[in-house]
Amino acid sequence: MAEELVSLTVGRIIRSSSTRFSVGCRALQPQVPAFGSLVKVPALGGDQIYGLIHDVRMEDDPFVRQVAVTEHLRPEIIVDQRDNRQVPIEVSVLVVGYRHQGEIIQRLPPQPPLSLDELHTCASGELVDFTGRFDYFRLVLDCRDLPADELLAANLRTAAEARGEGPGRDFLVNAGRELARLLAMDLYRLDAILRRIRP
Repeated sequence: MAEELVSLTVGRIIRSSSTRFSVGCRALQPQVPAFGSLVKVPALGGDQIYGLIHDVRMEDDPFVRQVAVTEHLRPEIIVDQRDNRQVPIEVSVLVVGYRHQGEIIQRLPPQPPLSLDELHTCASGELVDFTGRFDYFRLVLDCRDLPADELLAANLRTAAEARGEGPGRDFLVNAGRELARLLAMDLYRLDAILRRIRP
């Protein structure tokens, strides 16, 4: 199996809806957040809501605007701004399912997560469990205002890596078959996604 992915805290929810939510975090860490990562947040009743990271936005602030045009910028100023920044980095997440009474359900949850709840990445085992079925593909593919094809491909590559070389290849073959079924009337799109997930 590939190197174990551990669960890490990303940040706290700043706004949410039934289909998407955004999280504010202080600084980027290695692999957090990564485009296409499966993440989870607590839901009412002890459930969990799952989503895929689809965007990371770093807003500027007046100080950054001034510093950016400084001719001889000292490295310690850059480090200080990155480590002590007051404007949060915003991570956007597409909802792809939830866990209710221990069962993973790949459709929209009954209610969105609450503001200030903590968002966490999923460890390898949970990623493998969630991607054991492909019902969530349609939730991703139907989002025309997102880079949906890139998002799904990134998620599938990560899920295959979590399974290891042999099982990961079998997983991608099965995922490709499901994509072929869903996109049978859009062969150009199907081909583009298959090229992105090819091992």
